[in-house]
Amino acid sequence: MKLSWRKITEKIGFMMLRLSALLVIVVLAFIIYDIFSKGAGVISWNFITKKPTNGMTEGGIWPAIIGTFWVSLVTVIFAVPIGMFTAIYLNEYATQGRLIRLVRLAIRNLSGVPSIVYGLFGFSLFVLMLNMGLSVLSSGFTLGLLTLPWTITASEEALKTVPMSYREGALALGATKWQTIRTNVLPYATPGMLTGTILGLARAAGETAPILFTGAAFFWPFLPEFPRLLTSQFMALPYHLFIMSTQHHEIAKVRPIAYGTALVLIALILLMNIGAVIIRYHFRKKYKRV
Repeated sequence: MKLSWRKITEKIGFMMLRLSALLVIVVLAFIIYDIFSKGAGVISWNFITKKPTNGMTEGGIWPAIIGTFWVSLVTVIFAVPIGMFTAIYLNEYATQGRLIRLVRLAIRNLSGVPSIVYGLFGFSLFVLMLNMGLSVLSSGFTLGLLTLPWTITASEEALKTVPMSYREGALALGATKWQTIRTNVLPYATPGMLTGTILGLARAAGETAPILFTGAAFFWPFLPEFPRLLTSQFMALPYHLFIMSTQHHEIAKVRPIAYGTALVLIALILLMNIGAVIIRYHFRKKYKRV
């Protein structure tokens, strides 16, 4: 009787899991179909490469794409090295104790802080205190702070998957601590570290609240040359989508543009996710454990 009851509960559990997964897939498919069906007709070469015209009711989204690219690049340069080095220190060098547990707890709590709080903090720190103004740098650094907890957590979890015997073998042969990490740990942890980091950056690329406070402009079709563009305001795809959907004076007229912008943003994030999968596959194949 006990055995049959266990089988029944097991089947019920698996059925609930399948139904939950199916529900998520159906909802996601409906959202993607809705955006694609209403936005695909807007997508064209001019839409991708031209700037907005006639009060943003015509033209394209090229300045928003460029702004998103530069902000994401600043985010990567700021967040990835700091996040990965922090994870290496916490997992490989730090003496495990109460202080390190508190640091890890703080990092995990920061990953759950609403993005608008990061936006207000970035505005206070980068825009006002450090006098960077409303700019690509301010927004990139703010998104970097938003991404750091994800990068640190993903990198540390990837480092923990490397067996301790890899470290002990290298140390027994006379390698230094850093040589051990560089040759016997990082190659095998890199796929997980990069995958988690890229997924965190993909999430940051779609955030609106942080850049709303730190540099995104309602309408900014100008594309100054590097490096002056780093200190100027910019347009970005998530904020442009927000404007097209809720703030424009002719929302009904620009709704197709909003759907087209959403489709482009989803495509860019999807490309980042595909990149994460390719990088993970490449490194797993290269450093396949025997």
